[in-house]
Amino acid sequence: MNSINPKKLLHSKWTAKNPHNKEKHFIVNDIEFDEEGVVVFCSIEAVLTKRVIPLTWQDLKNDDVWVFGWQ
Repeated sequence: MNSINPKKLLHSKWTAKNPHNKEKHFIVNDIEFDEEGVVVFCSIEAVLTKRVIPLTWQDLKNDDVWVFGWQ
């Protein structure tokens, strides 16, 4: 399981283990916190197509789907 500090999540780079539509590399482009510092929204952007995908930041912890950094 990938360990992630949510405060360092913005602009982090990720690689999809099973890319679709040639979208393999992603960057976390938006993250929102509530008043207590809890992440309430996160989205990633595909580097190749610029498509933005909203997701829960905990999804990035799944090392069967995501690898931290660009591989």
